[in-house]
Amino acid sequence: MTQPPQPPEKPGFGPPPEPEPSRSEQASPPEQPQQAPADPQTPADPQAQPGFGPPPGPAQPPAQQPPSAPGGPDLGKAPQPGYGYPQAPQLPQQSPRTAPQTPPTVPVPGGPQPPPGYGYPQQPPAGYGYPGQPQQPYGQQPYGQQPYGYPHPTVPMQSQSGAPGQPGGGRKVNASLAIIVAAVVAIALIVGAGVWYSSAGGDEKKNTANSGDSGDTKGGEGGNSGGDTAGGDEKAPADPSSEVLFQVPAPKVPKDASTIVTSGSWTTDKVYAKSGVAEVVGYDAVEGDELWTLDLPGPVCEASDHATEDGRTAVIYKPAMPTKTKPQSCTQVAAFDLATGEKLWSETARSGTQEISFNNVTVSGNTVAAASTSGGAAWDITSGKALWAPKTSDACYDSGYGGGPKLVAVRKCGPYDQRQLHIQTIDPKDGKVLSEYKMSEGIEYAAVVSTDPLVVAADVGDSAGDGSGISDFFSIDNKSGALRTRISAPGEEFAARCDGITKIEHCSGLAVGKDRLYIATEEHESGGEGYSRTNEVVAFDLATGKQTGQRADAGDGYTIVPLRMDGDNVIAYKRPPYDKGGQIVSIDGGSFKETKLMENPAEKSVRDVEARMLPQHAEILYSRGRLYMSDVYASTLSSGDKEYLAIAFGTG
Repeated sequence: MTQPPQPPEKPGFGPPPEPEPSRSEQASPPEQPQQAPADPQTPADPQAQPGFGPPPGPAQPPAQQPPSAPGGPDLGKAPQPGYGYPQAPQLPQQSPRTAPQTPPTVPVPGGPQPPPGYGYPQQPPAGYGYPGQPQQPYGQQPYGQQPYGYPHPTVPMQSQSGAPGQPGGGRKVNASLAIIVAAVVAIALIVGAGVWYSSAGGDEKKNTANSGDSGDTKGGEGGNSGGDTAGGDEKAPADPSSEVLFQVPAPKVPKDASTIVTSGSWTTDKVYAKSGVAEVVGYDAVEGDELWTLDLPGPVCEASDHATEDGRTAVIYKPAMPTKTKPQSCTQVAAFDLATGEKLWSETARSGTQEISFNNVTVSGNTVAAASTSGGAAWDITSGKALWAPKTSDACYDSGYGGGPKLVAVRKCGPYDQRQLHIQTIDPKDGKVLSEYKMSEGIEYAAVVSTDPLVVAADVGDSAGDGSGISDFFSIDNKSGALRTRISAPGEEFAARCDGITKIEHCSGLAVGKDRLYIATEEHESGGEGYSRTNEVVAFDLATGKQTGQRADAGDGYTIVPLRMDGDNVIAYKRPPYDKGGQIVSIDGGSFKETKLMENPAEKSVRDVEARMLPQHAEILYSRGRLYMSDVYASTLSSGDKEYLAIAFGTG
């Protein structure tokens, strides 16, 4: 797996080593609030970290280099059990988590604190458009005069004749060759700019993707000429060529903050909703016109990936805009309607006398559940009525929840040096534990990849070594809590990643369905001309833990990333080479045949915007023939080009 910045160091922390209370003890509130220490593993607020912001810019065209033998992961390698092999499952007492109760008192020192590990670069590397400055790696660039969220019509995209492609990394380049290539690129820029300027005339704003001021997740030959994809709702269009539907310019960040979280994006048949700075905005799914705005007093901290069938979801947000002296805490939970933007309710929860600062939030059934090291709570999504709260004690607490078809808690028990994670399937209505699997001691963090079938990812013994948060997957029976199988996923072979520290559901590069785990492999030399890179998607059986032998190739110069399931099929995004547009494909769950659903424009102005939406960092949604790509941060640090919060593509 690729090498993002490493997770924070793990000093000793956690509750003191006392006997774990039984479920019956946990079901009733304590007589008096107890002091529970905050978890030092909660990383620092991103706004206080220099250089913390959007991921690096687009990739460069590949440079020639001496050939090397094509290679890739050993796709036939059998999974190997290693350190921390799980204990036999133990069923819990069937006692409910009571309706709203008062967990122990705990001080809340600050706001949400996303980790500086996977997916959150502390110091973006210098590259195309990113001067290497220690504190401001992207350089200051004033935003345009058009207000954030102003609707933008579809803009025709034209390439700049002779303009070079996007730069990229990871290749070894001979020094002499690099000088020659640089000279050729410089000449191409000059010639290309001249040709473009003369052809654009006085209407140049209409010819680039950067003219925004005008207004559920083989190569190019994998498509067909129409027809339906089997097993899913997404159908292949007669022509998969897409056009830009609209784009949302990057919002202006308040002067007292360098980076603001903009997590959260959702799509329905009529609405595309996206978090901005202290707001959520609903756009017409096709035209991009603003339909509604949900104003908030402070920025969104985290958002649920799930929504109810009738289009209601939830977010965590700060009660006021943060400043350098008052960073604010993520204490507010709100539910809202995606169709209208109506706020259904906003609530807080307390641990003793302190308001809980939440790290994560999810939706399952009609329940909104949020948690952190300070405590957790659950509400009815319609009324905001408090349903239940987990018992936080000196021995155990719920660190987070996975939602969707089922509700799963990751419960941490014991002191730091004897940490044990309990993976609990719970009733979303009353918090009753339905089944429980106890992971081996020493596994400090786990992420919920899927709740039905239940799959959990963990970095056992910190053996992944690449900050991805994954060395193994655990397939667990929801009903009994028994371990079905364990799948070894070495970091050097597979490209999936999870953040099990605070964002329990945050995973990328994989999908789960049809009792299979679909996972992207690491990039490797494709063996084709130009020494380009590629990868594959492979499948594991969740009953046996073995690979099924199925494999979907990205194609020469492409890298493929699973987004979500569509019935029995896998919807995947293909990140393109420097001179092509990205693709959406449907991978048949049986034959593994790829059907091209979308191919984005190859014009440079469009590619520049798309290439900045890295699958490891951005939110990528594909539904009903439309692709939405959006950033999860707004920053004062700029590449110097016009930047976007979101861009939408659609086929005819």
